[in-house]
Amino acid sequence: MAPAVKFGLLGLQGLQVVFLLLHDWVPLGRLSNLKAVRGSDSTTKLFWVTVLSALPFGLVFGVCCVHWRDQRWPVWLQSWLWYTYGAALVGTIIAWWGPYLLWESPERYKVRFAGTMKFLPERNGIAPDTLHVLYHLCVVGTVVLLTML
Repeated sequence: MAPAVKFGLLGLQGLQVVFLLLHDWVPLGRLSNLKAVRGSDSTTKLFWVTVLSALPFGLVFGVCCVHWRDQRWPVWLQSWLWYTYGAALVGTIIAWWGPYLLWESPERYKVRFAGTMKFLPERNGIAPDTLHVLYHLCVVGTVVLLTML
């Protein structure tokens, strides 16, 4: 595997794990609206959603870090990466891009992401916020790099 692909994969995975762990907890100016997040979900629910959503990404990232020196990552690890990031890509499409492009979005999106920075025009009642668009680009970038393994 080319070193650039390996480091790209590790870098993108690390960014995504950090995003999943922190985006509902750390104030990021106009990139987040923690008041709206706290108003829509209890701290306990946020904690468990954070843990459960970050866990598969954190685990596969950790295993990739263990194998970072390997010339070629084991097939089982490559498969695990494909399952994890394939599911992330499908989830991104269902949760964000489907509602944005094709069907009406849940009211919850309008409340939870009110006041956050957006650069796309509103469609079907939402415009994906900048922070999530950046995260989605990381997911797509990871899938693209996976094709180069």
